[in-house]
Amino acid sequence: MNFNKILITLLAIIGVQSINAQVNLQNSLKEVIVKGFKTVNGIGHLPESKDGIIYAGKKSEIILIDSLDANKAVNNTRQILGRIPGLNIVETESSGFTANGIATRGLNPSQSVEMNTRQNGYNISGDIYGYNEAYYLPPMESVSRIEFVRGAASLQFGSQFGGLVNYVTKDAPKNKPFEFITAQTIGSYGLFNSFNSVGGNHKKWSYYSFLQYRTLAGYRPNSEQTQASGFGKLQYNPSEKLNFGIEYSLLRNKIKMPGGLTDSLFSANPKTSTRARNWLKSPWNIISTYANYKPAENSTLSVKSTYLFSSRSLVWRNEDGGAVATDDIDPITDEYVPREVGTEKINNITTEIRYSQNYTVGNQKSTLAGGIRHSYAWFKRQGGGEGTTNNDFDLSISGDWGYNLDFSTTNLAPFVENIFKISRNFTVTPGFRFEYLRSTAKGHKEVEGDIQLTDEIRNRTFALGGIGLELKPGKNTSVYANISQAYRPIDYSQLEPFGTSSKTDPNLRDSEGFNSDLGYRGTIKNYLNFDLGLFYLGYNNRIGITLVTNPITGDYYSLRKNIANSVHQGIESYIEFNILKYYNWKSNYGLSLFNSFAYIDARYTNGEFKGNRVEAAAKTINRIGLIFSTSKLSTTLQYNYVGDAFGDASNVITSEDPVAGYIPSYTVLDWSASYKVNNYAIKLGVNNLTDKSYFTRRTDEYPGPGIIPAVGRSFYLGFTAKF
Repeated sequence: MNFNKILITLLAIIGVQSINAQVNLQNSLKEVIVKGFKTVNGIGHLPESKDGIIYAGKKSEIILIDSLDANKAVNNTRQILGRIPGLNIVETESSGFTANGIATRGLNPSQSVEMNTRQNGYNISGDIYGYNEAYYLPPMESVSRIEFVRGAASLQFGSQFGGLVNYVTKDAPKNKPFEFITAQTIGSYGLFNSFNSVGGNHKKWSYYSFLQYRTLAGYRPNSEQTQASGFGKLQYNPSEKLNFGIEYSLLRNKIKMPGGLTDSLFSANPKTSTRARNWLKSPWNIISTYANYKPAENSTLSVKSTYLFSSRSLVWRNEDGGAVATDDIDPITDEYVPREVGTEKINNITTEIRYSQNYTVGNQKSTLAGGIRHSYAWFKRQGGGEGTTNNDFDLSISGDWGYNLDFSTTNLAPFVENIFKISRNFTVTPGFRFEYLRSTAKGHKEVEGDIQLTDEIRNRTFALGGIGLELKPGKNTSVYANISQAYRPIDYSQLEPFGTSSKTDPNLRDSEGFNSDLGYRGTIKNYLNFDLGLFYLGYNNRIGITLVTNPITGDYYSLRKNIANSVHQGIESYIEFNILKYYNWKSNYGLSLFNSFAYIDARYTNGEFKGNRVEAAAKTINRIGLIFSTSKLSTTLQYNYVGDAFGDASNVITSEDPVAGYIPSYTVLDWSASYKVNNYAIKLGVNNLTDKSYFTRRTDEYPGPGIIPAVGRSFYLGFTAKF
C-alpha cells in the first residue's frame, strides 16, 4: 500500500474528524505550585503551536519531571519515560552505557538511533544522519519536562521514524536573584550521586547552571563508572520582544565494561563478568547560542546555532570468538592478548531558523510556521589498533590503525506547516519538508589482511509531505489523525568497506516510509487523563547484507543492499484515573491508577525473512502504576511488563551468533516515594523489587559481545534542599 493510497484512505475514514486534545501545561504548572499536590498525575499534551512550532494533529506527550516519583539519580528511564505507551528501553546502565536507548513502535532502541534526540530544542546526538547515537543525556534532576512527538515530527524536526524526544532543562527561577538546589543520593552497588544547581535573575539578565557528579561500583564485577555532567545558561532580555543567550553542556565519563554473556552463563549467574580490561570514554561538549524575537503580536522569529565537539574512545578485548571466548592469560607469553583500540572524533555545526505567523481568515485564526535547517558534520573513525596487554585505560597502539576513515555530512532542509482552522473546533495541518543530503567517506580499512580503500560521495534530495487533522468535540477532548513521510539516511558504518570479496550496491538507497496515527485523547476535570490511539508505520528499503552468486564464476560474495520492508502496526493507549478526585474534586489527597499499554505487530513483508518479527520488537508493553499523594507525601508503585523479542531478523531461538537468539519477556516492579517539608525533601525507593534476572539486548560488539544483563534489585535514598 503506497503513501498516496493510505493518505486518501485516512482522509476518507476521518471525514470531518480530526485531532487534538491537550492538557494545558501552564495550568498544570500553576496547579502544582498553588495547590502543592498532584491531580491528574501523568502525561500532558503539547498545544497546537508553541515557540513557533506546530503540534496540531500530532500525537504528542509531555512529562513534568518534578511530578514523578522516580530514581532520577541514575536516569531510570523505565520510571521517568515509562508512561509513554510502547516505549522499548535498552537497559545497559551496568554494562557500558550511561544513556539508555529508547524507541517506540518496534523500532531499534539501541542508543536511540531511530529518534531525533534534543535538549532545549537542539540535537545532542553525534550526527542525526551519519551517526545518530546519543551518548549524552542531561541528568534528570536538571530537567523540567520531556516533550515527545511521534513520527509526524519528521516534518518539523527531521526524518527519523521514531519521532522527537526533547529534554527541556530547568530555567532561572522567577523574581529571585539567587537560588541554590542540592540533591545528594546514595544507593546499592556503590551509587553516589551529587547534583547541585544555581540560578537567578538580575535586571535584564538571567542564569542557570548545574554540576552533577556520580560514581557507581556496578551490579556486575568490572562495571565501575564515574561521570560528571555540567550545564550553564546565560540569557539577556533587552525587552519583552527580544531575548538571546548561550548554553554549554558537557559530559566527562570513564566506564568499565564487564562483557557479554552466553545464554548458559546468563542462566547460571547474570552477574558473571567475562571481561576485566574493557574501557570506554565518551566526553561530550555542546555549545548553543539562540535568539528569540517577537516582531509583532502574532509573529515569532527564532534562531538557534549549535556546535557539538565530542569523541568516543574504546579499549577492549574485542569480539573475536564471541561471548564464549575468555580473556585469559596466555600460558606461553604469561600475558593477556593485546587489546583493540578505537577512537571516534565527532563534530557538527547546525543552525535552525524558525518563523511563525498567526493570521485570520474569516473569523478563524490560522498559523503558518516554517524555517530552514543547515548542518555540516565531520567525523573521524580510527580503530583496529593493537593495544597493550594491560588492564588500565590505555589508548596507545603498536603499528598502524586497522582502519582510518573520514566522513562528512552536509544537510539543508527548508520546511513549512500551516494550521488551517476550518471551524472553531476543527483544524487541518498540511506540511512539507525538503531535504538535501551530501555524504562523503574517505580512507582505508584492513579487511582479512588486505587494504580496502574508499572514496565515495553521495548526493541526494528528498521531499517529505504530511497532513494532520484535529477535531475537538469537547473543550478538553480531541480526535487526532496524521500521516507523514519519513526516511533514515545511509549512516557512516554502511559506507565502510567490509570484506575483500564483498561489495556495496552502487544503487544503495536510504530507507524510507511513513508514520500514521488515529486517536482520541483528553481530560475530564481533574480525575481522568486518556489517550487512545492506533498507528501504522511502513519502513521500506531496510539495509542489510546478503549472499549473492557471481553469474560468471559461480562464486558467492557478500552484498550490502536494500533487502527488506517492514510494517509496524498496533495500539497505543494511556489512561490515568484519580479515584479520590473523582469522588471529591476538592480533596487534598490523590489516589491515581495509570495504565500505559501498547500492542505492536512489527514484521518483515518481503525478502529472506518475510513474515518474521522485526528484531527487538516486543509485541506487548504494559506498565501499570498506583500513586498516592498528599501535599507533602507522594509514592508510586509501578508494574512493568515487556513481551518477548528476538535479537535478529532470523528469529532463531539459539545461535552461536552473539546477536541472534531469543529475548524472553520480563516483569519488573519499581517503588519510589518522596516526602517534602517546605524547601526540603527526602526521596527513596527500590528498583526491580523482586530481583528479576532479565536482559533487553544482545550485541555483537561492545559492551558485549553477547547478552547484556539488566540490573537486579537496587535501593536508593536521597535528600534535596532548596535555598
